[in-house]
Amino acid sequence: MPTPIQVEGFFDPATATVSYVVYERADGECAIIDSVLDYDPRSARTSTASADRIAEFVHARGLGVRWLLETHVHADHLSAAPYLQRKLGGTIAIGQCVSEVQHVFRPIYNLEPEFRLDGSQFGHLFQPGEQFSIGKLRAQALHVPGHTPADMAYVVEDAVFVGDTLFMPDVGTARCDFPGGNAQTLYASIRTLLDLPGETRMFVCHDYPPEGRGPAWETSVAQQRRANIHVRDGVAQSDFVAMRTRRDATLPLPALMLPAIQVNLRAGHPPPPDSNGTRYLKIPMNVF
Repeated sequence: MPTPIQVEGFFDPATATVSYVVYERADGECAIIDSVLDYDPRSARTSTASADRIAEFVHARGLGVRWLLETHVHADHLSAAPYLQRKLGGTIAIGQCVSEVQHVFRPIYNLEPEFRLDGSQFGHLFQPGEQFSIGKLRAQALHVPGHTPADMAYVVEDAVFVGDTLFMPDVGTARCDFPGGNAQTLYASIRTLLDLPGETRMFVCHDYPPEGRGPAWETSVAQQRRANIHVRDGVAQSDFVAMRTRRDATLPLPALMLPAIQVNLRAGHPPPPDSNGTRYLKIPMNVF
């Protein structure tokens, strides 16, 4: 029997991101998944209100942070993992293929020569299928590329945190047109997730609710197989790829993509300061 787990979701309406605290019991260990650092693109100022909500919850439950997990290098928000690590401890972790994303974006941003392309900015790099623990909870890191080459899903007992592979059934699936993305690969990754037991609880990283319902972030494998508008049972790979290709061609870039990726490549750390002591984000012109 799986060990019962507790999941607390924190929805950020500015970026439609859901962050999670995953734990077995109060006073035990926990993992924080996909935290958000608030960022105002008009002033380029950061703030920590979203992350502080998570920290307050962790303190109130007496939890010890074991992991600060990233499902991928996010293009829609900046990670608060370093801030939460300073406040709460824990190891910042992502999949080992993050190095592929770093290789892609280093020339785009012309990152400093000292920037390393081996993922060493993170405290731990998960290998595909690697098993780990959150206190007494058993967990496994699944490599689910397609949205990006480095996407991971985390199976924790009877739940799975799928990042940007799947959304709620009435929203569908993630885009595949970022550098290194691939719709055929995403389809295969999704089928791997949908081969989990039907009762597996599934937690998504974003929700863009259609008119008539509020934000939601928990579904199940069975519900996705039955009702996902893009990839329910019976949808062939060729049909999915054609749909995804057509749809992606109409989508604008995420509003925070250009600042977010260059920070998240560094495990949420900002670029090093310039000679005047100020940190700068680069905006490549006429590249995307």
